[in-house]
Amino acid sequence: MLSLREVTVRFGGRAVLDAVDLDVAEHEVVCVLGPSGSGKSTLLRVVAGLQVPAAGRVLLDGRERTGVPAHRREVGLMFQDHQLFPQRDVAGNVAFGPRMRGATRAEQRERVAELLALVGLPGAGRRSVAALSGGEQQRVALARALAARPRLLMLDEPLGQLDRSLRERLVVELRELFGRLGTTVLAVTHDQGEAFALADRVVVMRDGRIAQQGTPLEVWQRPADAFVARFLGFDNVAPATVAGAVADTPWGKVPVPEGSAQGARPVLVRPAGVRLVAADAGLPCTVTARTFRGTHVAVRLQPAGDAELPRLEAACALRAAPEVGERVGVEFDAAEIVVLG
Repeated sequence: MLSLREVTVRFGGRAVLDAVDLDVAEHEVVCVLGPSGSGKSTLLRVVAGLQVPAAGRVLLDGRERTGVPAHRREVGLMFQDHQLFPQRDVAGNVAFGPRMRGATRAEQRERVAELLALVGLPGAGRRSVAALSGGEQQRVALARALAARPRLLMLDEPLGQLDRSLRERLVVELRELFGRLGTTVLAVTHDQGEAFALADRVVVMRDGRIAQQGTPLEVWQRPADAFVARFLGFDNVAPATVAGAVADTPWGKVPVPEGSAQGARPVLVRPAGVRLVAADAGLPCTVTARTFRGTHVAVRLQPAGDAELPRLEAACALRAAPEVGERVGVEFDAAEIVVLG
């Protein structure tokens, strides 16, 4: 449905997008992830027609759209800060798109009622947008974006201004809503949890290029390189030399899965793959910090003997986590180790 071909955007001579190729299929939900400055929001603006690329093509349904103005692209855009019309009530905001497309007043009322019920705000049409909570404003913004029946819905940090509990609830509702409507979605966010919960496919960007893309499970299980692994929140990344089913790392010999790439490569050890054993077994370490994570305790470990050795993070059961200052041993589980590209 959407194709970007070698799209390049430059600001002050610097390539913010560098020959990016991306496809989005009909009914697919794609989330673009990346740190600030990676180019993800610029990519969204190019697709929306709000940013003219220096080079490359934007195609919707196979038709060239690179020079087509934003209001003629048949796409919907929902911003992080909602950008609702303060002088209009909820119904006036939602009806804006259909009214601009020439819908009758009866058609507008029908569409408003349908969408407000869909986003969980039935009967809220006469409320002032200033009187709404952040979550309610987000729902109104979504209803307004959907009102014109866009071929493609684009979301720019859609839940970024909401508190965590509301964000976690709304991302589940959005996933269910898009599945029910068959909506094609291109979203950008810096929140990994949000992207992995919402998307059919995750695209990770770095310095204006795509570093990796795949299903949430593929990207999570097999990060493409050290940058992607660290961006996803994995700290146990270290240089290594892989020979056979063993990697020589700063933490000593570590088992790796059969068939792993050989030679000098970074290695990722997921926290679940750091197993704590008796202090006189395995790699001797000292517990330097504990962080409660709800389902487990993240334990930071300093290998003994050399303060320059990289620290390790282990995921421990709530009742089994050692105390700060305690000495433990560490062994490694090959099933939780990834040899990176």
